[in-house]
Amino acid sequence: MMKKELASVVKVAVSVLVVLSLCLVPSCKKAPEGSGTETASQPPTTLTATPAPAGTETAESTTVAKPAAPAADVPAGWAPVEIDLPKPMFVGTPQDTKVPNLEKPLGKARPPFFAPAGTKNVALGKLVTSSDEEPIIGEIDYITDGDMEAADGSYVELGPFRQDITIDLEAKHEIYAVVVWHYHKQARVYFDVVVQVADDADFITNVKTVFNNDIDNTAGLGVGEDKHYSETNEGKLLDVIAKGVKARYVRLYSNGNTSNDLNHYIEVAVYGKPVN
Repeated sequence: MMKKELASVVKVAVSVLVVLSLCLVPSCKKAPEGSGTETASQPPTTLTATPAPAGTETAESTTVAKPAAPAADVPAGWAPVEIDLPKPMFVGTPQDTKVPNLEKPLGKARPPFFAPAGTKNVALGKLVTSSDEEPIIGEIDYITDGDMEAADGSYVELGPFRQDITIDLEAKHEIYAVVVWHYHKQARVYFDVVVQVADDADFITNVKTVFNNDIDNTAGLGVGEDKHYSETNEGKLLDVIAKGVKARYVRLYSNGNTSNDLNHYIEVAVYGKPVN
């Protein structure tokens, strides 16, 4: 009888030990690495950004735009010259103008041109003569009639090869700029463009070259260092203020273009003031 009771006590003790071992095993297991499971004793770590010191920009901060450059100084008594521009007239696909020494397009409207107050187009309505006395199309006096449009009836077409036109300002003027429109109905480039001024119609006295893009002296007036340019409705503005030009006559040469061997003029404006 005693043996049976002892066996029963042993069985109960063993059962209690098995149950206790089963309860303790899970608490000894570790969470698998990389499982993302956090234990109650180690709460997730929170990253807090540290403020940058005052005046210091972080990599994510917005770049502060630099202030615009100050406008160029304009001498007292100078003002922008009003130049009436015709509407753009490009027709068709621009040609592939692979021309050496070609300036890059500005890509925006030309900035205002400043000159002494009272400066105006002193070539308007003045007498024009030409090396081609019988133009193929149009009349020579179109060149100073104030019409800058590229429409038919607004331009004169001169013969092939080197041709020139001369404007008589009727008196000596201080010249600040010359603006020339050859033909802006197509994106053409005109060759051997040379602009000279002088005191006499024969261009012997006080001759000055104010523009020359004849890079190989084809026109026989010397090798020029100015760039070829594409025709636009803005015309080509030649700023000659720095050259101190005073003259009565203005002569322009050309020698064909990228479309043909002919020479064209829509308008030539000369901005200046009479010499007192």
